[in-house]
Amino acid sequence: MKRIYLDHAATTATDKEVLKAMLPYFSQVSGNPSALHFDGRQAKEALDSARQRMAKIINAEANEIIFCSSGSESDNLAILGAARLYKNKGNHLVSTSIEHHAVLNPLEHLEKKEGFRVSVLAVESNGIINLERILASLGPETILISVMYANNEIGAIQPIKGIAELIKKWKEKNNRGSIEPPFLHTDACQAAGYLDLDVKRLGVDLMTLNGSKIYGPKGVGMLYVRRGIGLQPIVHGGGQERGLRSGTENLAGIVGFAKALELAQKQRKEESARLRALRDYFFEQILKNIPKTFINGDLKNRLPNNVNVSILDIEGEAALLYLDDQGISASTGSACDSSRLEPSHVILALGRPYEYAHGSLRFTTGKETTKKEIDYAVKALKEIVEKLRKISPLNIQIGDDKTLVGKKVFIQSGRPHWERK
Repeated sequence: MKRIYLDHAATTATDKEVLKAMLPYFSQVSGNPSALHFDGRQAKEALDSARQRMAKIINAEANEIIFCSSGSESDNLAILGAARLYKNKGNHLVSTSIEHHAVLNPLEHLEKKEGFRVSVLAVESNGIINLERILASLGPETILISVMYANNEIGAIQPIKGIAELIKKWKEKNNRGSIEPPFLHTDACQAAGYLDLDVKRLGVDLMTLNGSKIYGPKGVGMLYVRRGIGLQPIVHGGGQERGLRSGTENLAGIVGFAKALELAQKQRKEESARLRALRDYFFEQILKNIPKTFINGDLKNRLPNNVNVSILDIEGEAALLYLDDQGISASTGSACDSSRLEPSHVILALGRPYEYAHGSLRFTTGKETTKKEIDYAVKALKEIVEKLRKISPLNIQIGDDKTLVGKKVFIQSGRPHWERK
């Protein structure tokens, strides 16, 4: 059976061109970039070249790029590093209720263990943050705002440029310099293959990227840090990456990461148009063939490859296992949280009841996805849902206003997700 892979938001296969670019750095160029001898200099030249190429893509300077092991480490470095270094300027951090746990968990740690105050803001029912809510959260003690560029579960694209402009105006009004807090960080891992990454146009101070979402290697990431902004390192050792991330650089991974980012940005407009058409067709077929199904997230401001739906009267995990048995790889949410039995915090943050969260499924298409594969997936999903509903004790009634009869809809309170009330 040829498997159908519909989980590209979790990770992607390494592109053949990327692998070809990486191969020499596994054995032929084997020096440590920090060494002074010929082999070290050869490795450093490759490292510097990759850094310069990536800087050009995001319209940054080469020394504004810090390489690390993953998007999660990059997020942690941005949040923990900025909070700890600028704590003499304030102790207030701002984020949203639909962030990846690589952002939410460091914030939780800072609030519970290090005395910081954290505002986790509610999003609208379409998954988009309201700019007025961001503005209302800012105060003299605010040092960092972290909002992801595009959500990993529902694909919602956030108004990062608008948030940056809002913060800039707030700084001017409050006599804050451009390299004074509050700073804006965005996790752009999901966005890299589809959206503009120009950090100057976006207006961000810190930006996270990784290789595994753009047909690059796993285990490599980067953090853009705007010149003049400091961070306290979270990994200590040999002082690599300007002292902000110690440890011998993953040279083969970084070379592959640079190649993958080049290809992704070169192909993004054409590929986005193709995937957008497939996505809309996927939605149309699911809604047509499976009753009591609801789309999660905004339809317009959405990644072109993201299909996230809630199917009532089933458990998403059960559907996922049946799909896997039919040769279809999908997800119930973030792959990083696949071992958890808790409902998706992202779906709940939209104001959806638990029944929606437990029945949510995420399909994310990619370079190899075809319309024929989508037809097969929808047919299989329809049969699976019918089978699961026959044995399900649930039979949720839908009112004329498309809400659940007799159920109170969970409304995100704006408190941190670990303090829901």
